[in-house]
Formats: sequence, C-alpha cells, structure tokens
Amino acid sequence: MIDKKTRIKLRSMASTMKPVVWVGKDGFTENVLKQIEEELFNHELIKISMQESAPVPTEFELTEMAVKIGAELVSTIGKKIILYRHSEKKGLKHIL
Repeated sequence: MIDKKTRIKLRSMASTMKPVVWVGKDGFTENVLKQIEEELFNHELIKISMQESAPVPTEFELTEMAVKIGAELVSTIGKKIILYRHSEKKGLKHIL
C-alpha cells in the first residue's frame, strides 16, 4: 500500500502521460488485463483511458482489478485510471 505523499507524487507524474491502454465497450476483458500487466512491467506507472461506450467501473471494482494484477490504484479522474506496480524488468529506471 502506498502512502498519501507517494500517491500525490505518482499522480503528478502521470498528469503529463498519455494513456497506454484503452478500455472499450467490453470493459476489463482478459486481453485488456494482460495488456495492462505488460505495460506495468515495461513502465511501472501507466494511465488507462475508458472509451465513452465502456461501462464505468466503481472504485471497488477498480481496486479489486488492481489487486488481481498486483498493482496499486493511484487515482481515477473521470474516465482516466492511473495504476502503479513496481517492475522487476532489468535496466528499467524505477520510479520509487
């Protein structure tokens, strides 16, 4: 679990990022979850964008999804979701 100060730092870093995963009308399918896991492995901090036709998940559902893939839900702003997970990728400059 990340503390408030770290959460603020991560949210600030993500504010200038472009989304790397887009969730469509089918929601968080297995393929979308695999893509999220891959992006977290490569980048640690990612932004996800929900399409207009996508069902809007609750905070509980998002937290549950994040726990399932071993990530931390940093923030949700409208249809944007920010996730963080420490990566074991070699040669990656770690955020935290």
